[in-house]
Amino acid sequence: YVGIANSCAVEIVRIDAQALEQKGGVKQLAGLDAILVPGGFGDRGTEGKIAAARYARENKVPYYGICLGLQIAVIEFSRHVLGLKTANSTEFDPDTEDPVIDFMDEQRRITDKGATMRLGAYDCRLRPGTIAAKAYGKELINERHRHRYEVNNNYVEMLGDAGMVFAGVNPQRNLVEIIELKDHPWFVGVQFHPEFHSKPNQAHPLFAAFVKAAIKRQATVAAAKPAGRTAKKGKKTGRYPRRHSQGHGGLAQANARRSRAGSPSGARRRTKSYRCRATRCRRAANTTQSSWRRPWCRCRR
Repeated sequence: YVGIANSCAVEIVRIDAQALEQKGGVKQLAGLDAILVPGGFGDRGTEGKIAAARYARENKVPYYGICLGLQIAVIEFSRHVLGLKTANSTEFDPDTEDPVIDFMDEQRRITDKGATMRLGAYDCRLRPGTIAAKAYGKELINERHRHRYEVNNNYVEMLGDAGMVFAGVNPQRNLVEIIELKDHPWFVGVQFHPEFHSKPNQAHPLFAAFVKAAIKRQATVAAAKPAGRTAKKGKKTGRYPRRHSQGHGGLAQANARRSRAGSPSGARRRTKSYRCRATRCRRAANTTQSSWRRPWCRCRR
């Protein structure tokens, strides 16, 4: 329903992240106006999500990462921009040499796994001039969380120097809440769950901005495509030739003539015989249409 805020209909294409891990799987992303990687747990499909984040970054496709989607973006950026080939989250690889996503220090002393999650609403201070700040229209926001792992602050400076923008930070704990990328039209990752604050009559600011960015990309791609050649009259114009345009009966008769002449196109069509719909006429009329669209015969051409 975020399309309501942009006066458009949103077409959602669901793609299995594991399918993106196959050879040539990323081709499934071609033609999309935007990419969203939602939250989740576990390592299934992780490499496919990383491939999606890389595709969005390199091809300037609007990207929206929610919770795990932010962490995926950080891992991808660390691997392919910083050159940290082993960069990963300790959730997926506890022994990784570059844990760009990790537990907070105070969480390591907790043995009860359920108590390690950051739950509930937390403040987030936005960096002026960022995509997030423009979307919210204010400096301090409050969003709901439900996650266990965080961006490792030991890598924040390195990531920032390479072009990652930390658009939102929790002021109490100095934890990364929102990331963006320089030189990208719309690339946003959030550590919280904005869907909890989104309503049909009041879309969340970031969701609305995300769909708006998708519309803008769609228009840009359409404008960049070369204009097609003008079709000649009666040939591939999207309409039937003039002699077939007077109702379905004309088309049916034309198909029947081609079939009798042995033309390949006529041979592929299976015609059925119905009675003419005219009140005072019940002559047979061949057609390829279903019974609820019975044609007129020659009497109505």
